[in-house]
Amino acid sequence: MKVSLHWLREYIDLRLSVPELETLLRRAGLEVAGVETRGVSIDRVVVARILESVQHPNADRLSVCKVDDGSGTPRQIVCGAKNYKVGDHVPLALPGAVLPGDFKIKVGKLRGVESEGMMCSAKELRLAEDSEGLLILPRETVPGTPLSDVFPADTIVELEITPNRPDWLSHVGVAREIGVFTETPLRPPAIPTPTTQPAGEAVMLQAPECSYYTLRRITGVKVGPSPQWLQDRLQAVGLRPVNNVVDVTNFVLFELGQPLHAFDAAKIHGGLRVRRAAEDETFRALDGRDYVLDPADLVIADANRAVALAGVMGGEDSGVTESTTDILLESAVFEPSSVRRTSRRLGLISDSSYRFERGVDPETVAAASARATELILQVAGGEAADALLEAGTHWARPEVTLRHARARAVLGTDFDDTEMESALRRAGFEPLSGGVESSWAIPGFRQEVRREADLIEEIVRILGIERIEGRTAGLFAPATVHDAAYDFATSLRHRLVGAGLHEARTSTLVSEADAAWFGPAVALRNPFGDDQSRLRTSLLPGLLSAIRRNVDQGAKSIALFEIGRVFHPDAESPRLAIAATGFAEPATWRGGVERPWDFYDLKGLVREVARPGEALFEPLLLAPEPFGAAADVLLAGRRIGVVGVLQPAECRRLGTGTIVAAEFDLDAWRLASSKPPTATPIPKFPASARDIAVIAPLDLPYSRVSALIAASNEPLLESAELFDLFTDPTGQKLPADRKSLAISLTFRSVERTLNTEEINAATDRIKAGLKTGLGVEFRE
Repeated sequence: MKVSLHWLREYIDLRLSVPELETLLRRAGLEVAGVETRGVSIDRVVVARILESVQHPNADRLSVCKVDDGSGTPRQIVCGAKNYKVGDHVPLALPGAVLPGDFKIKVGKLRGVESEGMMCSAKELRLAEDSEGLLILPRETVPGTPLSDVFPADTIVELEITPNRPDWLSHVGVAREIGVFTETPLRPPAIPTPTTQPAGEAVMLQAPECSYYTLRRITGVKVGPSPQWLQDRLQAVGLRPVNNVVDVTNFVLFELGQPLHAFDAAKIHGGLRVRRAAEDETFRALDGRDYVLDPADLVIADANRAVALAGVMGGEDSGVTESTTDILLESAVFEPSSVRRTSRRLGLISDSSYRFERGVDPETVAAASARATELILQVAGGEAADALLEAGTHWARPEVTLRHARARAVLGTDFDDTEMESALRRAGFEPLSGGVESSWAIPGFRQEVRREADLIEEIVRILGIERIEGRTAGLFAPATVHDAAYDFATSLRHRLVGAGLHEARTSTLVSEADAAWFGPAVALRNPFGDDQSRLRTSLLPGLLSAIRRNVDQGAKSIALFEIGRVFHPDAESPRLAIAATGFAEPATWRGGVERPWDFYDLKGLVREVARPGEALFEPLLLAPEPFGAAADVLLAGRRIGVVGVLQPAECRRLGTGTIVAAEFDLDAWRLASSKPPTATPIPKFPASARDIAVIAPLDLPYSRVSALIAASNEPLLESAELFDLFTDPTGQKLPADRKSLAISLTFRSVERTLNTEEINAATDRIKAGLKTGLGVEFRE
């Protein structure tokens, strides 16, 4: 929601600076997403009309112009732009003006010709980020008019509105909230109370999703461009002007928060009916697209067809055009859940649906219609019907009782009755009775207030939560399993970042196709679209999408991880996922060869993160989707996850090279690593190494060799490391069905320095065990 401070000042005496206003809004509960400045506030920049333009005598790319700046004496300007013609009106910075960037304008000579100012582009005035040539102004602007009158300076504040406060989705609503905290009176627009009469057959409500509907006929309107003030108001909040009738409905939407719709009366046949759509009924919306409806959708229909999708969007064949002379102005209340369901299912999000699905003020429906009627008559002419036609029931204000003693007990404060009641009055609640218990009528713009607790919350929000004094010291809380899970996840984050990975945060909503990889998924009842229709069952789809976006931006090497929760129909659980592509080792100025990520890089990363030497890997004969090859990861005998390489087809779909990925069950990992880490003292005695070359069958995995060495239980063996693998497909140096594994054995004693004889004896025992257990040979 964008709020124009220039517009806002029409409804309240706003004397706060922008930083002070930001602080106040945040205290009220409104999150300020951004602040921008529009318009021009520069002295000595005026409108000028170009009277004459001739070629510069000493420069091919310059012209010498005579301009009328309203002073009565033509002024000579040297200009380099080419997009103007004689008679155009342009901005002129006079000597003494200071443009953005501290650029000072003064009289000077350009290539020997005097210039008495500078004609400006939109970019030079900060009216646009980029522009070519001079800013050409409307011909009706008068020379000499300050440019600040043509482009009034304004500050636009963008607000993030919480779903429970639809009253903030209007300038009057924001002004009212500012008045609550500054105790400044609100100046709402003066709106005459309309005369109403039953609609009869002109409007028939045939569905409970519409509780109140009004219609007003205005005849003899002249549809055309809106006046400048109206265009400026809409452009300030990011809307494109359409025509004077539509622009008025949008103006009232942002002023009062009530969506309106104008029908071309000539295109409506018979009375209007608010009904549910028929099965497979089609509707062409204002966006020019055809939509297939279902019986859950609410429509406005005439005798022949649906002319509007209730609360969402009007129809293309019943909208206001330049040929329209008579209009029917709609203002109504639609059930929020109905509008939300239809809007999400069809993917139609509009300013109207955004407000209806949060709930509009039922007490403003008739007033908004009267306000729009008044403005339409002002900007488009015509004559309005004497009465506003209405169907349905008026909204009755609910009552909520406040026990003053209860409020003080809940808040732990000594607020007296007077200030609590004053706070509620300032917020717009109407007192019905007083005493130790007071009763309050809830206005239509605060429908979320339903209970005594809501009134208590409102009191402390207005009077200030900082007034609640701390009286109890925090108590010690023993560690829980949740603390252990948080600490474990944080430790993993630190280790993964230390290994060079970047943490990602992705959406919990994925497409049906992505969710199908990993089993049954929970479907959303009202999804934003097919790409966000399921709760994720894995973290990998989100990481793969992030990789694709990074690749599209030209990233050469991407290594990401995410820690988050996944959801299944019967449970949810914490997960860790890793995905990497590109170069694991890029070339640098010191040399080296670019080497892409492969399975062994990821395997080594997981082994290090899970404590060196503790993780085991078991190849999977049938890799799960979307892996092409994968292995289970075991820790302390417990399966904690899977690592692997994605299928080539999936990598091609993402537009990348090889992608390695892994996903882990964090609860299983945490339980498997519950054993506390041990510390080993720094060795006092030197180590000795022996290298052996094992000739083994080509299909013998090294894991069996490693396991047999470990099973030898040699007390002096400290480690065994594979440092070379050799094969010869030609069979010249080694049989083609054999491979050579070069292994470095490291021996050490914690008590003494080892001698050659005992090292050789231990090496021989290991070799003998390998020969007996695996039938391998050795190269000497």
